[in-house]
Amino acid sequence: MSLAGPEFLVRASALVGLTLVTAHTRRHFARHSHVAHGIGVIDSGGQTSASGRGPVQALQGEVITVNPGEVHDGVPLQGAKRRWRMVYLDAALWGPERAAPEWTQPVLRDPGLVRRFNALFDTEARGGDALAVQEQLELLLRHAPSTAIAREPVARGVSAALRQARERLADDAAPPASLAELARPGGMSRYQFLRAFTAAFGLPPHAWAQQQRLARAEAALACGLPLAEAATASGFADQSHMTRAFRRFRGYTPGQYVAARR
Repeated sequence: MSLAGPEFLVRASALVGLTLVTAHTRRHFARHSHVAHGIGVIDSGGQTSASGRGPVQALQGEVITVNPGEVHDGVPLQGAKRRWRMVYLDAALWGPERAAPEWTQPVLRDPGLVRRFNALFDTEARGGDALAVQEQLELLLRHAPSTAIAREPVARGVSAALRQARERLADDAAPPASLAELARPGGMSRYQFLRAFTAAFGLPPHAWAQQQRLARAEAALACGLPLAEAATASGFADQSHMTRAFRRFRGYTPGQYVAARR
């Protein structure tokens, strides 16, 4: 089942763990991240992005990729609408026989890869079963430029204190009360910690924690938790707070996300 808003369509695949998103919007996305690998195609228009691999521009007919945890944004060229399609892959789809890779190119022009992506979407549109979808996905992944080694989530050289702070923000439903509390184990001032954390992980601590709450909410909703309970369990103040975060960083509502997975 799928549910469309005025700008976005999100639906679950016959293949468990695969989510498809279609968008036609001039929306400017703030810096955010996803827990899943994403790969897609720009169908019309274009955008610029501050990706985790540097600033990029993507135009019609080009493939775009995003790695788990990669901080990025999206700005339409000249404020015009752009249309794109994405698939997001849960970690389990990589299977036990191979490590989840890192996409090596945030934008690339590859007509053959676009054809394989279109074949995957077409299989879904025709109501293909899980096996048919998985076959098309494997062909797509086989030809997408990536490393063969699991992605290191933390850059080398990041201090143990920053790693500890990141783990605390990831584990806690509510962030610590102050920067001083996070900065203290590393012997840093609040400003030093704020600057170091942002440089290491791409977002300030509060914004990084918000992305973790959003990921927890997606997981809770996928498991069938009601909207209000998912919001509370994920660390949002209430259901409205969660809905605003979904709209800002995903473009669709939690209700649309739930309906797409039924």
